[in-house]
Amino acid sequence: MTKRPTVIPVSRVDQLAASVLDGLRRTPKELSPVWFYDEYGSTLFDSICELPEYYLTRTELGIMQEHAAEMAQIIGPQAALIEFGSGTSLKTRLLLDHLVAPAAYVPVDIAREHLIEAANTLARDYPAVRIFPVCADFTAPFELPKQLQDAQRRVVYFPGSTLGNFSRDQARAVLQRMREIVGDTGAVLIGIDLQKDPDVLRAAYNDSAGVTAQFNLNALRHINRELGTKFDLTAFEHDAVWNEEQGRIEMHLISKRDQVVDVSGTPIRFSRGEHLRTEYCHKYTQAGFESLAASARLTSTRVWTDAEKKFSVQLLEPVRVQ
Repeated sequence: MTKRPTVIPVSRVDQLAASVLDGLRRTPKELSPVWFYDEYGSTLFDSICELPEYYLTRTELGIMQEHAAEMAQIIGPQAALIEFGSGTSLKTRLLLDHLVAPAAYVPVDIAREHLIEAANTLARDYPAVRIFPVCADFTAPFELPKQLQDAQRRVVYFPGSTLGNFSRDQARAVLQRMREIVGDTGAVLIGIDLQKDPDVLRAAYNDSAGVTAQFNLNALRHINRELGTKFDLTAFEHDAVWNEEQGRIEMHLISKRDQVVDVSGTPIRFSRGEHLRTEYCHKYTQAGFESLAASARLTSTRVWTDAEKKFSVQLLEPVRVQ
């Protein structure tokens, strides 16, 4: 699960209703995880990151604290650091603390207000670093600042295991976009969650305090507020399901009874016990991720992990076409 806040303009309500309906008409039914993140959902996610069962954030942060200096040395001086889905930039600070004369830092995020606020904070704390925030969806083409032309190399930074939230084809496309951005001389530094005991994964996405359950149900609460639907939150329960075939943990909401929900004038029927999928997070074997990276003409040249090999931060470098 990854924090990806989004602002929803009123002018897009019809589009969003159509998108929700499209997901609810599928088999199995599904919703976009973007619905997790209103103000309340973002607060819940911050709480999840502090839970004892949720190993991802603290494990990746520990890897960065231990190895950021080595990563920065490999990246080298005068590099432009381009971060996809920049968030709070907490882990980025560890890199900026060690990078030698970085040419620029370019945070890329779709949430404009959050992006500008985070960029301004970093600008105050790192006055020697040129910061060029770009408000864009990194899964689609976007323009980089022209000021990056004097950088020695470009490095895309993608922490947080966000790649796991995409389908395999989508993940390949994101990696291919990164490959285009860094060219033949750059690199990608990316967080990848590794496959492990399914019980550890289920616990991480189904904590004993019930915070993740509230986070999952908040998708329905958010839709109710934005689209005027009347999902009964007490009529659904949360579950985290390990999908062995797909190699991913899935967040589901399960209908407790037969029910009908009106979505923009369209009745959507739920059977008792029916699953509504709200998110999936792929967990990779090292060989599986290397194969995916290779399909985007990238090769994993360095891998940093925690002692238990739960999580990895990997340096990908371009494979040149002969």
